[in-house]
Amino acid sequence: MSINVHDEEIIDRPGMDPTHAPGKPPLPPLQHEFIEHGEVVLEKDVPITMRDGVRIYADLYRPATGAVDLPVLLAWGPYGKHNTKDHLFPGADVEQGWISPLTGFEAPDPAYWCPKNYLLAYVDPRGLWNSEGEGRHNGPQEAEDLYDTIEWLGSPERSNGRVGMLGVSYLAGAQFIAAAQSPSALKAISPWECFTDWYREFAYHGGIPETGFIPRASMNMGFSRTRTEDTAANVAARPLDSDYYRSKYPPLENITIPAYLVASWSDHGLHSRGTLEAFSRISSAEKWLEVHGQKKWRYFYHPEAVEKQRAFFDYYLHDQGQGPREWPRVLLEIRDMGDRSTHRTDVPWPVPETDARRVHLDFDSGSLSDTVGPEASREIDSATDQETLRYTFDATVDVIGPMRLRLWLAAEESDDADVFVAVRKISASGDEVQFPINALFNDGPVALGWLRASHRAVDESASSELRPVHPHDAVEPLVPGEPVALEIEIWPSATRFHAGEQLALTILGRDFLQRDPDLMSPVVRHEQLHNHGSWRLYSGSEHDSHLALHTEVPNDIPR
Repeated sequence: MSINVHDEEIIDRPGMDPTHAPGKPPLPPLQHEFIEHGEVVLEKDVPITMRDGVRIYADLYRPATGAVDLPVLLAWGPYGKHNTKDHLFPGADVEQGWISPLTGFEAPDPAYWCPKNYLLAYVDPRGLWNSEGEGRHNGPQEAEDLYDTIEWLGSPERSNGRVGMLGVSYLAGAQFIAAAQSPSALKAISPWECFTDWYREFAYHGGIPETGFIPRASMNMGFSRTRTEDTAANVAARPLDSDYYRSKYPPLENITIPAYLVASWSDHGLHSRGTLEAFSRISSAEKWLEVHGQKKWRYFYHPEAVEKQRAFFDYYLHDQGQGPREWPRVLLEIRDMGDRSTHRTDVPWPVPETDARRVHLDFDSGSLSDTVGPEASREIDSATDQETLRYTFDATVDVIGPMRLRLWLAAEESDDADVFVAVRKISASGDEVQFPINALFNDGPVALGWLRASHRAVDESASSELRPVHPHDAVEPLVPGEPVALEIEIWPSATRFHAGEQLALTILGRDFLQRDPDLMSPVVRHEQLHNHGSWRLYSGSEHDSHLALHTEVPNDIPR
């Protein structure tokens, strides 16, 4: 079935039985009651009435002391407010004792926050679990519901009038949607890691359909007593960018309240790009960015991180402490080895384009060079082969920011090509240095990029030396055997390369990281490919394939 919402046709479906969702605890009966949990009292299934009369339900956690006039921290996500646990996926490295059994998925822990005089609100959005109405995945309806909920929470009979928002992924994206509506009670947000461009970061990477996380995300939006949006079906029906994707988030420039954003270099294919883009675009005069290279859930729940979250919200919601006033506006972790890194506060975000440099591909020598070499080419099988070129640094540098690869390619037997790119670090001894990636794993490269060749058109007015912008609004087939220049966006990263170490650029026709097809893991995959036959890759002279990147001399090494 499809319906029309805000002039955009949405494919929806009957809700899946919410009482026994796989991987989640059974849904308790809908019943307003108070439940004591030591220092925390849960007020369960509190109805909140939206402007159209639909009731959604919240669980409100309060300190058992009975303290009143407290600020609220709102956690808004689709995973079920009853879905609380003291552990996460194996491999997440969230240590025992960091979170209590009251903790919602990717949400702040009531057992920590309530004794610190906060009221926590976990809300089931419209149409999910026991909440009334029909479920919508982001977009205008969710924006209205967030506004109404925040104003309800901020009313004098329920709080001190101040609401903040905190959480990861969906719970971070909801903050951008809410803050852009400017509800009067919303005073500060702290979004940790979320995509903000539905098409380029969630649904299609460089125009290549994402097939690993999308089914999981669609399933999580499906547990309902009514109907919900069928995310996977809508994405499959829209292979080009459209108003459907653009309507999911309001303009980030509308956000003006204080914001503490945390991004990572380790979530390529999902969250890294969007959180960094959000920091660049929001209009808040008081905004801070912290970027790490670790596993996202471990970083969010690490006790030191939680204390920093509280310092931020104490300042804006309680008028207590120094808050972020002395924090650096931008704090970047520079990854070195898997367990070794440093931090920089002297590099702005976005990084300055004027300092970008180019290294040139040479398919004759298999190297990257500071100069353009003679004409050369290399033929590879698009299904099985990969080509790696290396650049050896003669001094220690930090490579920071996005990268842009211009690659001349001809598909010898096809009218399209799905190109995957990995940037890697090779130690002076010749071993690959691997980093945390995708929340659970430690075998990641420095950075990843993608492009479907038929989506190669570039919006020159929006592009830069370090990042091409593809409109993804039309398909332009290749002419078999005819070389074309592909501008491939490689997502942002920050890595230290010492003298004698190498940056390796790997080009292939499939995912660089191969994972088992397990929908219960937050893994990005691309299985619906347009590759067929061989590619010829070109470099030098008239086909100058090159990699644009930004380097900085480390600030702890003499300049």
